[in-house]
Amino acid sequence: MHEISLVQGLFQQLKDLAAENKATKIISVTMEIGPLSGVVIDSFQFGFDILSAEESLFQGASLIINSPEVNYRCTGCGYIESTNGARPTECLKCEELLLIPDGGDDLLLLQVEME
Repeated sequence: MHEISLVQGLFQQLKDLAAENKATKIISVTMEIGPLSGVVIDSFQFGFDILSAEESLFQGASLIINSPEVNYRCTGCGYIESTNGARPTECLKCEELLLIPDGGDDLLLLQVEME
């Protein structure tokens, strides 16, 4: 479960931000985790919950996760289909099978609320 190591890296980044801003408490963290990022959102949330309970800086902090849609472009006709669900099996316009994903592979820290 590599999500724990990702959360540990996030916490180090948050500690650095807190120190730079002389904050003593992280209130909330907003992340964008794309469906093609390879990150299991439930495992990331679990790791955040477990590790945040261990340090006073993070205790009680909430994690907000946004999962963006992925655009799939048809190589045959150029039609773009957006989905945050399963990968389309074929183009809705021309039935081409080769669809190229665009986006959805990011793991981004979007916002931190601290005091």
